[in-house]
Amino acid sequence: MKEINYKKVYEQFHTQRVIIAGPCAVESNEQINRLARKLKDLGIKFFRAGAFKPRTSPNTFQGLGIEGLRMIKHAADEYGLYVVSEIMDNGELENCYDLIDVIQIGSRSMASYGFLKRIGKATAKDQKPVLLKRGFNATLQELLYAAEYISNEGNPNIILCLRGIRTFEQIDSSMRFTPDLASILELKDKTGFPVLFDPSHSSGNSKYVEDLSKAALLIGADGLLVEVHDEPENALSDGMQAILPEVLKEIIEFSKKI
Repeated sequence: MKEINYKKVYEQFHTQRVIIAGPCAVESNEQINRLARKLKDLGIKFFRAGAFKPRTSPNTFQGLGIEGLRMIKHAADEYGLYVVSEIMDNGELENCYDLIDVIQIGSRSMASYGFLKRIGKATAKDQKPVLLKRGFNATLQELLYAAEYISNEGNPNIILCLRGIRTFEQIDSSMRFTPDLASILELKDKTGFPVLFDPSHSSGNSKYVEDLSKAALLIGADGLLVEVHDEPENALSDGMQAILPEVLKEIIEFSKKI
């Protein structure tokens, strides 16, 4: 297997707008290969999909685990894509490390400081990028402290991701969270880390994803983390917030114009 220079992978987030795209979860070999091919055709380089799903309800789809991650890796290798996927504990870190190119730390794990230190130590040698999502109840300062837990262990290759926060607006809003678009400006001012925006989890509603994506890019986001599914009505998780590949194409075209 070809060795990857992860420092150069990380540099892409500083030199171009990176759109990470893919389904909420891997569902089958056929599904993940089909989507990998479609996203490759759109010019996507970073392929996201979940194998371990930290769902709010224990009665919903929890993911296919390491076997699902192997499916993601196989599809990504077939089409020359980088794998972006979430892990949630030290066991997953050890067992899945070689299957992931950009390690995602989800919003629920942002405050798991011991785990963040383990991530920092594990990635210090090869400098594998870590995508750190803001907790939906976390302040920006708490997000930056979380990033320091990783960087202090020897890996500065951190990507910050804003994914919406919980406010009183959720009482009568059709969005799942309040999109924290203004925080893009503040993080860009306070830190040298790349800042991505997740319009899918911010809204929880596919009809808002395209406009939120464009707004984030106009404000100055370094890229996006977007959920894409070609059959969202049949998705096993979060189908309501997944956009079709043709909508992603519009977002990509917009990103090239600004």
